[in-house]
Amino acid sequence: MYDLLIHGATLIDPEQGIHARRDVAFANARVAAVEQNIATSQSSEVIDGTGQLLTPGWIDLHVHVFDSVSHYGIPPDPNCIAKGVTTAVDAGSSGADTFPGFRKYVLEVSDTRLYALLNISTQGMLSPELGELQDIRWANVDRTLQTIEANRDLILGVKVRLTRNTLCSKASGIRPLHLAREAADAAGLPIMVHPQAAWADSIDDILAVMGERDIMTHSFHGSECGILDEHGRIRDSVWAADERGVVFDVGHGAGSFHWNVVDAALEQGFLPRTISSDLHAYNVEGPVYDLATTASKFLHLGLSLEDVIAKVTSVPAEAIVNDEIGTLKVGAWGDATLLTLEQGAFALEDSKGQVRTGDQRLVPVTVIKGGRVY
Repeated sequence: MYDLLIHGATLIDPEQGIHARRDVAFANARVAAVEQNIATSQSSEVIDGTGQLLTPGWIDLHVHVFDSVSHYGIPPDPNCIAKGVTTAVDAGSSGADTFPGFRKYVLEVSDTRLYALLNISTQGMLSPELGELQDIRWANVDRTLQTIEANRDLILGVKVRLTRNTLCSKASGIRPLHLAREAADAAGLPIMVHPQAAWADSIDDILAVMGERDIMTHSFHGSECGILDEHGRIRDSVWAADERGVVFDVGHGAGSFHWNVVDAALEQGFLPRTISSDLHAYNVEGPVYDLATTASKFLHLGLSLEDVIAKVTSVPAEAIVNDEIGTLKVGAWGDATLLTLEQGAFALEDSKGQVRTGDQRLVPVTVIKGGRVY
């Protein structure tokens, strides 16, 4: 009756409100049954999940996988699906000029289910020497819209990076943000903003342009234009943006996750909506490594296991408006991640080199994509 059965695992599916022992069966690439006990004789393949956690396939809202073209790019499959992430969103590696190649040579041929946020710069993120918005002419609304219209199945929104000098010239200022807003509004899609050290007085100026479903990534960086004011308090504009539905995302990265900023935010009750890695060539060997390591840092910070799993499954699925992933409800895509919750002493490093010791970590063991073992 079934192609694959995972038997005896503890299912954590925040979308369905399940944290209990459940058997999950797959057929024809979809979830076919979720029950307390399914006879192993009903499936052609059986995985014994005893002692393991079973979750929906993980979703990483921020990666860079334009391998061999963008200087940030890494190959997606060894770093995403092989590490428990069945769906990932590339955050602006390509723009209108480079997206056709990205689609043909990466998005369409990878085992990881991939989507993209299109950079408002038509070149995307090509060179470490030349920021993509140092010349404002790269920010082309018409070209961006044309590319979105031709690729709506894979493009989920518009990305803009605002760091001054290295990415944006003083002449460009934060005008690229407004151009990204213009393009996204015309396409009916959200924007994702990389805010740190922008040409702005504070993050207030950036959040004023953002609304429901827009994604503020790198929420816990320690540079200017951060979520904290000069007294270490969450800015009023941040609370207001969170209230109106702006998605505050982790986006760990090589320089965008500082323990002291996260501590201050959590002490005030401010949590990220989604946990993402910003995995790329400059952090894949540390301190990020993979999404599981980033998620484990939030276990160390005191978030519950259910909350952490939600922030890498059901919540990002909601953010990208896809109800066929991020859950193991019957009829959803058959993407799942089997994990162990290891106990021990584990070094957890932030983007400033500060190391804390965690006593548990999430380790992906087996990955299911489309109802088959990857």
